[in-house]
Amino acid sequence: MPTAPTPVVLEGRRVRLEPLQLAHVPALFASGGRDEEVWRHLSAPTPHTEDDLRAIVAARLADAAPGRRLPLAVLDRERGTAIGTTNLHGWDTATGRIEIGGSWLGRRWWRTGANREAKLLLLAHAFDTLGFTEVRWRVDAANTRSREAVTRLGARPANPDAPPHGLLHYTMTSTDWPAARTRLTG
Repeated sequence: MPTAPTPVVLEGRRVRLEPLQLAHVPALFASGGRDEEVWRHLSAPTPHTEDDLRAIVAARLADAAPGRRLPLAVLDRERGTAIGTTNLHGWDTATGRIEIGGSWLGRRWWRTGANREAKLLLLAHAFDTLGFTEVRWRVDAANTRSREAVTRLGARPANPDAPPHGLLHYTMTSTDWPAARTRLTG
C-alpha cells in the first residue's frame, strides 16, 4: 500500500523541489507574478501584487495542513531562487492514485528542461519512494502547452473521448513508469 506524501526535498541537476513557504513569495512573484500568460490556465487568478501571491501561497499551505496537498517550490539550482510551484495532491492510498497539479514556472524557464526535471523528480518520488501505482494530471483543454508537456512526459489521456473543452485527464501507471523514466533521463 502506498505511503501518503510528507514534506520532502527533491534534488535534480537543474531544479530543487522543497516545501513551499511564504518566504518564497518575493522570488516567486519576481519569476512569474503579474504575467497573465503564466497564470492563464491556473485555478488561481493572476497575482498583481506580492500580497496577491502571498494569499495564493497561504491557501496552498492551508490545504497542506489537513494532508490534502503537498505544495512544493521549484528552485533554479544555479540561482538558488524560487521560479515556480508544483503540488502532489488528491492522493488515495487505497486505490494507489495521486495527482500532480497546480504547477507553474516563470516564463523564462519554459522549454529549458526545468519543468521536465521537476516532474521527473515527482514521478520518481510518487512511484519509487511512496509506492503509488498511478499518477494523474488534470489539464485545461485550452492549455495546449501543458497538454503537450504532460504528453512528452509519457502520460496518456485517461478520457480520450472527452469533449474538447473543460478538464482533460492524463495518467501514467507504475507499469508505464520504467520506460518513461528511461526516455526522460536518456
